[in-house]
Amino acid sequence: MRRAALLLACVAFQAGGAQAAAFDSRGVARFDVGYARCEAKFEPMKGHRDEAYLAVYRIKADEKSRARLAALRRTAEYQKERKAALAAKPPAAPASAASSPLEQQCRALWAETQRFSAPAR
Repeated sequence: MRRAALLLACVAFQAGGAQAAAFDSRGVARFDVGYARCEAKFEPMKGHRDEAYLAVYRIKADEKSRARLAALRRTAEYQKERKAALAAKPPAAPASAASSPLEQQCRALWAETQRFSAPAR
């Protein structure tokens, strides 16, 4: 009985830690800058930034998690990290745009977002 309670507490702690790690200013800022580049290339990705970010961390895209992201984006730390990410030079694209790492990453992110937000069968 005691072991089961301890195991359950450990699992709950780890799950909470994963969600807490998902909401850090630096990670969200860098994700947002990268996602903006994807939005510029792929029309279907426009307007789904929060869904995509939350899908990466397997967090349900409900009002609470969206509000948490919005509050994080208003912080000074997020703004500072976003400016640093925007100032960083994006990697040079190869001659063939179809095989660019950015395009591959955008397609993979969009596929993951669609798969996570699809209704369970």
